[in-house]
Amino acid sequence: MTEQRRVALVTGAARGIGQAIATRLAGDGWRVVIADRDHSPALGPPGSGLRRVQADVAEEAVVEALLAGVQAEEGRLDALVCNAGFMVRKPLRELTLAEWQAVLGTNLTSTFLLARASEALLRASGGAIVTIASTRARQSEPDTESYAASKGGLVALTHALAMSLGPEVRVNCVSPGWIDTKGEALRPEDHAQHPAGRVGRPEDVAALVAWLVGPESGFVTGAEFVTDGGMTRKMIYAE
Repeated sequence: MTEQRRVALVTGAARGIGQAIATRLAGDGWRVVIADRDHSPALGPPGSGLRRVQADVAEEAVVEALLAGVQAEEGRLDALVCNAGFMVRKPLRELTLAEWQAVLGTNLTSTFLLARASEALLRASGGAIVTIASTRARQSEPDTESYAASKGGLVALTHALAMSLGPEVRVNCVSPGWIDTKGEALRPEDHAQHPAGRVGRPEDVAALVAWLVGPESGFVTGAEFVTDGGMTRKMIYAE
């Protein structure tokens, strides 16, 4: 009997890190459901194992419909990758409550909604959840309160979910640093400031996620993995 293809749901996968994760998992033989509130570009030819769904995962009813669709179309779920997120950068005095709530809704609350809606499917498959936080969970630039709060919440939510869903479901977090998702015109000094010698690429995050949802990480849960080229370990003194 042929082994059934593993299925992953990746949110915020229309571009950037999410797109790289979806592409990597599909290349590894997964069936990947791509969910994004924007239309996803074509990531591969027909039959490449990718199904695209336009969905705002900050909305409870939308998430429930999304997982009902996975149950109906794929019949199983082995991995949930919660990558959807955005930033509003504004001085605190100008940040509205609606903007604060929108950022937390997409970046943090969506993971709660997705984990809750997918629990039965993931328990049945012995699956895994990976949340995508940020090094901004632990360090900040000015005017990023809502984003930092949402990412810090994701780190805590990750280990809470790991305790609640284990041992059937493992839950881990990846916190990227500077990842070039837009093909920036990077300077030599941009690369040189990183102990690893370069700015990160979306594929760096995708490779780590692929390991975390795979069988070789079976003893890993409740953990945060910082992938930032060593920047958060680098001591910097003003001259």
